[in-house]
Amino acid sequence: MPETSSPLPPADPLRLPPGVLPGDRQLVLRVLPMPADANSNGDIFGGWIMAQVDVAGAVLPARLAKGRIATVAVNQFIFKQPVSIGDLLSFYARVERIGTTSITVHVEVYAERNPADLRVVKVTEANLTYVAIDLQGQPRKLPKD
Repeated sequence: MPETSSPLPPADPLRLPPGVLPGDRQLVLRVLPMPADANSNGDIFGGWIMAQVDVAGAVLPARLAKGRIATVAVNQFIFKQPVSIGDLLSFYARVERIGTTSITVHVEVYAERNPADLRVVKVTEANLTYVAIDLQGQPRKLPKD
């Protein structure tokens, strides 16, 4: 059986072996930043990455809530490395906590760089909380199943 993930090398906790992406989370989004998403230094705007993380983080809660959700908190957001034009970003999510009306999700973002000599590095991670809402925008209980 092919191995889908491997432990992080102890010397560089941000870098995964070539071509390896995490296997214990769900891939919820893949996107390629474009030149319009870059700042004057050529790095991708942090705000653009934050918006993508919010979109990616909402995928699992939306499934579980079976209806509308809203972001209520960004509990933690860490930029580990800059993102460049041409990096293929993969957003992985896992549910951390399910409450009565809310769901907290952990999102990790990995960049696949330099296809000729592929490197995969973690560039961002975040914890976000979403709440299930009704048609009037008020919190509602999550479905039991």
